[in-house]
Amino acid sequence: GQTNLTSPQDIQVYVVNTNFTLRWKYTGNDTNVTFSAEYQWFEDFNTDGIEWKELPGCQDVTHEECDFSSAITEYYDEYHLRIRTERKEEVSPWSSTFEMIPYDIAQIGPPEIELQSINGVIKIKVSPPEANKVQRMWVDYISFKYNLVIWEKSSNTKFRNQSIFPTDVIDDLAPDTTYCLKVQATRPLESKEGFFSPIHCVKTTRKVNVLFCATNVTVLALNMKFHLHWTNRYKQHVSYNVQYLRGYLKKLPGDYSKKWTNVSGCENITDTQCNFSSIISTVSGTFYLRVQAMNEYNKSCLSNEVEVVPLVTNEIGPPGVKVDISDDVLLHIQIYPPGGSESEVMRDHYDLSYRILYWDNSSNNEEEIKMKEIKQTIGTISDLAPSTLYCVKVQTFSVDYNKSSGFSKEECIKTPGGKILPLIILATFVIALIAVLLVAALLGFVLYQAYNKIKYVFFPSCQPPLNIEGFGEQLFNSPYWSTTEEPIENCSIIETIITEDLSQIYFKDYKHSKQSSRDSGNYSNEDDTSGSKASEETLEKEII
Repeated sequence: GQTNLTSPQDIQVYVVNTNFTLRWKYTGNDTNVTFSAEYQWFEDFNTDGIEWKELPGCQDVTHEECDFSSAITEYYDEYHLRIRTERKEEVSPWSSTFEMIPYDIAQIGPPEIELQSINGVIKIKVSPPEANKVQRMWVDYISFKYNLVIWEKSSNTKFRNQSIFPTDVIDDLAPDTTYCLKVQATRPLESKEGFFSPIHCVKTTRKVNVLFCATNVTVLALNMKFHLHWTNRYKQHVSYNVQYLRGYLKKLPGDYSKKWTNVSGCENITDTQCNFSSIISTVSGTFYLRVQAMNEYNKSCLSNEVEVVPLVTNEIGPPGVKVDISDDVLLHIQIYPPGGSESEVMRDHYDLSYRILYWDNSSNNEEEIKMKEIKQTIGTISDLAPSTLYCVKVQTFSVDYNKSSGFSKEECIKTPGGKILPLIILATFVIALIAVLLVAALLGFVLYQAYNKIKYVFFPSCQPPLNIEGFGEQLFNSPYWSTTEEPIENCSIIETIITEDLSQIYFKDYKHSKQSSRDSGNYSNEDDTSGSKASEETLEKEII
């Protein structure tokens, strides 16, 4: 049943949200022709025995396009399409097959917007594409980002681009001025950009100046300690409530105005500052803060909102530093990460590094300042000159977040002398050695003297002669001998002269012994003298 009819060329499928359009070109000269299409649905990518079916919405079409949205229900499956030309009973060959996965080629349609001009600002509400449809291509609304283009409706058009949330406020606008705007929905993670919404225009009003409103709301954060500051222009009594909103709630479509929460410890306060560190439960989230002011008449006013991304908003403080010099002239630097108890959070998420500056403090030349970068909290510097005062200061920085702290307080320390220390050590050793020798010599002398005394007393070197040992016993046993006198050594000289009269020898020895006793200090009174004479006479008789 085929004829010479020309087949359609350049088959294309356009998908916007869940709207599917098939387009082609017909280059033949035939008239009164129609076009019909067929499709294959590879459910779960099963390619076995799939039959071609008529494509609903694309049968006997007289134009070069058709809508087949009702035929596609699964957007992640693969489909094949083909089309041919028909005229009554005549048909052309089938065109080339067009293969597609709907989600991959789908484009994002324009969002819907609502505008409200109030108090000098424009409140905008954006509805995501397909918001009111049951069958949707884009199921995950939180992945949408919205780009706003706004400009004054005048001859000199100046466009301003900014990112907005589904419900947002556009400020910094001139009063009594007509602005036009359009919004585009995007999905950055999938690199998809949608179509812009239709252009809407609205005229701004004048802003009412409420004196007791908090102004100049700013965030100061250092080492994961977060403080909110604001200005009070009102002279009367004003109390404040600091409120916060988690960032992900703004990404969801709908009204989030009822989801603001008061910060604990910052309720009904009169100060113009508040520590809101307690709400930073995670470093990866985003938080929004505002100040609600209440006057004495219980009227309230909300300040502008400020955004807090913890790791981006936070600033890094200087580290703590302690320096020390070792005996081998090495400068040791102990670094204490900034943040105190929060240092672990900062160290883990910022991947902190340290920049060490050190210099000879006696030199005023800035070129002498040297730098060393480390990732550890302990650093060592060598090649130092002896007897020199060195100063050190340290800076903390994070490459990932492009942040750096101020420098720490300067710490200075002097290196020991190069030759003095060895001399001191040598002198100390010599003095200690001399002291030990002196003590040893003195102790030896004392022991030697004690030894001599003991030997002299208990083991005398002189012994009485054998020929007078008996005489000594008789002498000491004499009843005339004083018992109180000290025993003395009786020494005698044995003369080798042979005399005839043996009595003279004995008598001579006795006299010598007596004389020695007198020389030693052993003496008696006059009665003792007469007694001694009588003893002599008795002794002479005994000898005879």
